Amino acid sequence: MKRLLIVSPHFPPVNAPDMQRVRMSLPFFAEFGWEAHVLAVEPSGHETLEPLLTETVPGHVTVNRVKAMDPAMTRRFGFGNTALRALPFLQSRGADVLRHQAIDLVYFSTTMFLAMPLGRLWKARFGVPYVLDIQDPWLSDYYETHPEVAAPPKYGLARRVNAVLEPWTMKAAGGIIAVSQRYIDTLHARYPWLATRPHATLPFGASSHDFDVLRQHPQTNRHFDPRDGLIHGVYAGRGGDDMAVAADILFRAYQLARTEVPTLFDRVRLHFVGTDYATDARARQTLAPRAAAVGLDGIVDEDPARAPYFEALQMLTDAGFLVVLGSDDSSYSASKVYPYIMANRPLIAIVHDQSPLAAIVRNTRAGAVVTFADADDQATRHQTASNLARRWIALLTGRERPSTDWDAFERYSAREMTRQQCRLFDDVVAMDARSAAA
Repeated sequence: MKRLLIVSPHFPPVNAPDMQRVRMSLPFFAEFGWEAHVLAVEPSGHETLEPLLTETVPGHVTVNRVKAMDPAMTRRFGFGNTALRALPFLQSRGADVLRHQAIDLVYFSTTMFLAMPLGRLWKARFGVPYVLDIQDPWLSDYYETHPEVAAPPKYGLARRVNAVLEPWTMKAAGGIIAVSQRYIDTLHARYPWLATRPHATLPFGASSHDFDVLRQHPQTNRHFDPRDGLIHGVYAGRGGDDMAVAADILFRAYQLARTEVPTLFDRVRLHFVGTDYATDARARQTLAPRAAAVGLDGIVDEDPARAPYFEALQMLTDAGFLVVLGSDDSSYSASKVYPYIMANRPLIAIVHDQSPLAAIVRNTRAGAVVTFADADDQATRHQTASNLARRWIALLTGRERPSTDWDAFERYSAREMTRQQCRLFDDVVAMDARSAAA
């Protein structure tokens, strides 16, 4: 059996989106010929801990944890990034594992991009190939192509650093996995040599085991009472200005539907939870203000603080219906769509017409999908909202019911996603061996 070192600075009990692929894949690596070892940062000092997540990690997996500098101290100097705070410790422990454990491949699965250059350093020192999992754009041009959206305060500095580190790291990468084909295409355009190396577009997997854990450990729903006679719609995931188009279509559709069936839609409430990555007073609302601007402040509420993962699953199962909002960035592929589908509630999705989300919901027949395009004018957006209102009414009146094709959904399972990861790992190791022998 080959040995895999997974670098995932965030790891249970830390509740962070970028560790989900690793967490859901760990039960299946051995089945496909890989013994997984994890390199992670100690959870102490992290703001989003959820101990129940540790019950989903197989007991046989070796987890090497390293310390990190105290964020309370580093923020005085202007940074709190987990990878940067832990970088020297990740380097030291990773080198120690590679020196003593006969590792065949290093796999970076994280949005903590500052950890990824360690792959090239270790490759030069130990000869072990590495694979990068690109869950978000590393060197992003989103704010250059969307000037109407305000960039974060440190965006300029981060982009200059990334413009150096991304090409340097990609130069020696053995393979690439990405959640969006657009990410792969962008990297191939920037670095043509990557096109000759193994690559795969793989969304996060779907874990039915998480719902088993939830049934064993029901969570408190702090946001609504599912027995209060109202119809509660839930969106649990990040917000942001790039969700404005989808949110505006949703709110317009609600107004149209309420006009047509007021007795039904007067009972509808929309809950947006965990819409900001911050967990404290820094969290800001981005969707409720848009609702208030069109007179829906009594219908819509938003709690921007990040919700615990299993609490979010509880809300999905308690909901009368679910809402998926897509970004105006066509490459955006939110992993949250899988638990939405597995919750088996009426589902409405408003996403970019080029987004992988549209294909997933349609292929599995899991709900009603409407799409928007960059070039849409207001008349087109109004028609999209009208179409959504029609489907929404059908779902809530029972004329249309969830009829998910579970056989089609199996292609998105955590086991299948792990199988495809391991196939790419095998290809990378074989290519590296051929290159070394040449």
